[in-house]
Amino acid sequence: MDTFHVVQWAGDALDLVRREIWNEVRERRHRAGRRAHGEGKVLNEARWSLWKKPENLSDAERARLDYIAATHPRLHRAWALKEGLRVAVTSTGPGAVVALDRWIGWAQRCRIPQFVRLARRIREYRSTIVATIEHGLTNALVESFNTKIRLITRRAFGFHNVNALIALARLTLSGQRPKLPT
Repeated sequence: MDTFHVVQWAGDALDLVRREIWNEVRERRHRAGRRAHGEGKVLNEARWSLWKKPENLSDAERARLDYIAATHPRLHRAWALKEGLRVAVTSTGPGAVVALDRWIGWAQRCRIPQFVRLARRIREYRSTIVATIEHGLTNALVESFNTKIRLITRRAFGFHNVNALIALARLTLSGQRPKLPT
């Protein structure tokens, strides 16, 4: 199980929480007879701030997260859960597995349905996630290779012979280059 995809699951759960809160704000403002431009716009723009690593945030994005922490504690807790999982699965050593188990317990008790479901899903795949953490093996290399082959196949569109596609793939992916005349 690639840790990239585990963090992606957490990002998806976080985005579901953000959209749910955005809809609540919009509905509350609509019932009051006002438009939800201000707060709704901040929540919509906060999506990028919520997805980024904290160390990569700009000052404006940090300000958005501070606003969310002050006005929408459930969304801020969901962001903290996503970041906690990211740190747990990208760590190394025996402490990483302990951090993952603690995160699962935290997510199960958080009372945010999207993260409770995510904790269940991670518990199902725990053994493969732990194997990835302990051994540092991912399927990123295979995915990269497959993407390159798809691009080569697109480039080979119109070739009349499959051997030409195979030759192009071998030439591109083997690392061998023909010697140029000097």
